[in-house]
Amino acid sequence: MRDELLSPDESAEDNEHDHEMEINGLRPTSLKDFVGQSELKEHLEIILGAAKKRNKPPDHLLFAGPPGLGKTTLANIVAQEMGVAIHSTSGPALERAGDLAAILTKLEPGDVLFIDEIHRLSKAVEEVLYPAMEDYQLDIVLGKGPAARSVRLSVAPFTLVAATTRTGLITGPLRDRFGLVARLDYYDSADLNTIVLRSAGIFNIQIEEAGSKEISVRARGTPRIANRLLRRVRDFAEMKADGVIDEGTAKEGLRVFGIDQRGLDKVDRAILNALCQQFSGGPVGLSTLAISVSEPTETVEDVYEPFLIQQGLIMRTPRGRVATQSAWVHLNLEPPVGNKPERQNSPNLLTELDN
Repeated sequence: MRDELLSPDESAEDNEHDHEMEINGLRPTSLKDFVGQSELKEHLEIILGAAKKRNKPPDHLLFAGPPGLGKTTLANIVAQEMGVAIHSTSGPALERAGDLAAILTKLEPGDVLFIDEIHRLSKAVEEVLYPAMEDYQLDIVLGKGPAARSVRLSVAPFTLVAATTRTGLITGPLRDRFGLVARLDYYDSADLNTIVLRSAGIFNIQIEEAGSKEISVRARGTPRIANRLLRRVRDFAEMKADGVIDEGTAKEGLRVFGIDQRGLDKVDRAILNALCQQFSGGPVGLSTLAISVSEPTETVEDVYEPFLIQQGLIMRTPRGRVATQSAWVHLNLEPPVGNKPERQNSPNLLTELDN
């Protein structure tokens, strides 16, 4: 991806095209090439293999998990493995029932319909989706008022593959209509190292094993972040080193771009600093914490907080967010005298984390 300034003739459109080509080149196209998520891969191999034997579309699939773990990639793999076309859209893009009906009526038998962020579907669109998923039927209302009438149309048998970052916002009736509901887990450093080396080969980047591992351990368990860090370290190596990513180059490049040893970036550290220094370790409400770092509440809760909790740096409690002892240590700060993370030894900690 080119980061230099483009001439007016090239425009941002060319830059976007290059970026899209680079990203698409990284996406595996088969389950065999997909790294990580071994349990989910086994389930998909069984479901897709059985569907092929029956010569019928596989059950509808719902992939849940944080951004960047491969939900969209898996949707494309399902279509590739079944040898059918994929039609992609998103929950916010389907504003009216007619938007969904227009897509469904264009599907060929066996096609895959991918809906990203399905938890953001409107109620009207969701009601249209129910009979389409169960009976491959589409209920259309013609006219208004007393003259309105419902017409049922048949649609080609298809597979709905949906992705969500917030499973709890999906209604029960919709969730129950999926044949497989799978949650993608964060990747371990070994799998991320494999992904980084594979991406480096695609980018024609010279990288040593030690440099690849350094990137992998700071990638927050997320392939998308691993690939992004690889591109930034590549840029650093080309401009400030000899073009080869070894351990030293990787460490220095990541330092320049603000990624510390635990994978925390500028915003992560701002959240921890606000929690520890401005609010004396908490507890503090989510909205107050978000305002203090000038980020939307949803961004803090969905993007940054899960990793900080996973790393044991903050806790959710009924009274608000609290910094753990690890957060103070990571920031090289001394907690105020008598200030201890709230109820760290509580036997009901897991209950509190869910609140």
